[in-house]
Amino acid sequence: MFPNSSNLGRPPFPPKHPQQSNFFNKLPVTIPPTLLSHQQIVDAQFNFQNTAALLSGNLATIPAVTPQPMTYGNGSPVHMSDAPTSFRGRKRLSEQSVPYDVKRQRFHSHHSETTVVNQAVPLPEERRYSFPGSVQSPLFHARYIPDLTGCLPPLRDTLFPDLIETTLPVAKDKLSQQVLELFQACQQQTCDLNRKELCRTELQREIQRIFPQSRLFLVGSSLNGFGTRSSDGDLCLVVKEEPVNQKTEARHILSLVQKLFRTKLSSYIERPQLIRAKVPIVKFRDKVSCVEFDLNVNNIVGIRNTFLLRTYAYIENRVRPLVLVVKKWASFHDINDASRGTLSSYSLVLMVLHYLQTLPEPILPSLQKNYPESFDPTMQLHLVHQAPCTIPPYLSKNGSSLGELLIGFFKYYATEFDWSHQMISVREAKAIPRPDGIEWRNKFICVEEPFDGTNTARAVHEKQKFDIIKGEFLKSWQILRDKKDLNCILPLRSTIQKR
Repeated sequence: MFPNSSNLGRPPFPPKHPQQSNFFNKLPVTIPPTLLSHQQIVDAQFNFQNTAALLSGNLATIPAVTPQPMTYGNGSPVHMSDAPTSFRGRKRLSEQSVPYDVKRQRFHSHHSETTVVNQAVPLPEERRYSFPGSVQSPLFHARYIPDLTGCLPPLRDTLFPDLIETTLPVAKDKLSQQVLELFQACQQQTCDLNRKELCRTELQREIQRIFPQSRLFLVGSSLNGFGTRSSDGDLCLVVKEEPVNQKTEARHILSLVQKLFRTKLSSYIERPQLIRAKVPIVKFRDKVSCVEFDLNVNNIVGIRNTFLLRTYAYIENRVRPLVLVVKKWASFHDINDASRGTLSSYSLVLMVLHYLQTLPEPILPSLQKNYPESFDPTMQLHLVHQAPCTIPPYLSKNGSSLGELLIGFFKYYATEFDWSHQMISVREAKAIPRPDGIEWRNKFICVEEPFDGTNTARAVHEKQKFDIIKGEFLKSWQILRDKKDLNCILPLRSTIQKR
């Protein structure tokens, strides 16, 4: 399955079947799965020379701009907007130099992902931007990646109803308005996604020279609806249909990828580091987009949970603002870093979803219970992105404001949830007794992964860190209950400036 590579060698494992699997023939190479319609999945063909299609929608909604040529490796121009950009060379301009009042003007921009998300389709073939290059040409010859919001049509896809993508909750109190303001300022923008997607497609093209049948997926917060402007990028390299041994095969494959990054791509990829975790990854930074990435091999559950969370994100319009403010709050209080023994962003998202499922009048259902066929853990990968397309908005009778829900979230985990005996389960939409398995025994926090049933909060293995996490929930609940001011637990101005 893996042909010889003159530079980097070949993985040590042979194919299990003599015939070539048609698994990857079903996977379009040039764009992430979430951006395809059903017909485009049927019609898609491999094209190793063209990279990602930039995403489009209704061109009539975009102001006219005069494109400027942008030269890549072989001198082919790529037309971009002459709109002001936040990049000069490869460095982002300091956010500190932009007045706060000017930033506020961007909150309600129609280019915000709030108003365009969930409508993404690729451009027709004749309108795709292509970044051609030869085998000899290095990756990413761009001198900068401009802010694309001024020239690209809005994202459009068919995964969710139009109602969800055009509405936000009405804020009738100060705290709710603060939550909305933070969300609109810090949510991932279309241009942020495009930068990550450009990196993904260029890396996929290079990696396919080692593993021609592989496919690189953008996963995690970049696609699940809960990304911020400062979110890192998560990539999943799928090299074969069968499971990959994460301790042996995955590490070997990642060592080849790391070597590729250190040699041929060293001008554009910096600090590639192989992390030998339970699911090993290569961490690196793309100098062009200035985005930090984590790349794993065949962690298929990450692709599945990306689209499960994406569905939760858009079936109720209070979910995304609430999740974003909780992530920013946890980061500010230093309890949002699994590498340092606290909560991962994924665990925090599941905790918010679980809270919204367990209210006396729930705001979210269990999607896996209500739509088992759409979130079947055995569903073929090339169909996963289509799962949410038939799921309608969830109409909850709970009319709580964002402010009330935020206070309730802190109260739930500070005073109501039984950390010692219960497990957080989004799959069951309730708190369930802890299993007796070794993975759950003597763990301080148990958050069930909705597909494979593992503990996503296993990084919290020190009682001291657990006590700090519980203490932050308790203090924030008490302060917010009394003050009703988000600034008391999370400084809005500095948070918005950091994005």
